Amino acid sequence: MGGISTVLVLGDQPPRQLDLLGPAARIMRAEPTRLRDQLAAADVVLVWDFTSDAVRDAWPERGRVPAWVHTASAGVDRLVFPALIASRTVLTNARGVFEQPIAEYVAGLVLAMAKDFQGTWELQRQRRWRHRETMRVAGSQAVVVGAGPIGRAVGSTLAALGIQVALVGRTGRDGDPDFGRVRCRVELPVLLAEADWVVCAAPLTEETRGMFDAAAFDRMKASARFINVGRGPLVVADDLVRALLARRITGAVLDVFDDEPLPHDHRLWDVPGLLISPHMSGDTFGWRDELAEQFLDNFARWTAGRPLLNVVDKQLGYVPVGQASGGPDD
Repeated sequence: MGGISTVLVLGDQPPRQLDLLGPAARIMRAEPTRLRDQLAAADVVLVWDFTSDAVRDAWPERGRVPAWVHTASAGVDRLVFPALIASRTVLTNARGVFEQPIAEYVAGLVLAMAKDFQGTWELQRQRRWRHRETMRVAGSQAVVVGAGPIGRAVGSTLAALGIQVALVGRTGRDGDPDFGRVRCRVELPVLLAEADWVVCAAPLTEETRGMFDAAAFDRMKASARFINVGRGPLVVADDLVRALLARRITGAVLDVFDDEPLPHDHRLWDVPGLLISPHMSGDTFGWRDELAEQFLDNFARWTAGRPLLNVVDKQLGYVPVGQASGGPDD
């Protein structure tokens, strides 16, 4: 864009790599009591603390707003509020950093549940030798909900294990280079009835909020397992609990929750068949450095007047398929 850009950084531990922005940037640390005025003065906002709603709460009601907001996360649900959507502010995300780590994590969960590693560890703790038979994953069926980069990476990794994968997006399409056909979300009720594994990797929008409810769990096989690596509000937690307690499904893993961190006295900790994962599926060693380098690369584009990568369609709430470098899924 030329000149010096004022970069407002939201987060207690900003990346050290911001020093590399050099003379092209004036770094301003967010201060809660001054955030509304700081937003009005900023050209660029780096939402390093992507769990915060501070930007939404302090967004200027009128007048000048930042030209570009970048969040160090795949999901953008905390930032697609009406005032930002209506503004000319460009919103970008961390598409491209989390896809393969999340896919590996999901594959690990599938193998752990199929092979009953939890049971083996418990028997070892008890010093008991008890031979068992376990499930073969090759030939089983998975439904992956979310057809953007995260869902696609999950689907491809599960397919490499010999699992038959149905990838579900907001809209259906034929001729997909990896999956042949992407199934439409309206087909989900039928697909759920045949799935051994149901993986939710969808973005949180008004359309997807609460999509996994009692009706969805009732359609699944009693032997099915459910995994959510999308956003907490995609699942009606009470309905999932009832499904597990009634043994309507065999097991579930939640990596994301309505309230994070999950309070120590929350009832979800004690639900039989439910594994609690502390929102860590995409976080591998060095992930913060990757996020910082991604922002630096996009900032170089910004200063050069070149198109930014990972531009979110604010109406849809994610980066559309086909955009360079990739967010949570369609």
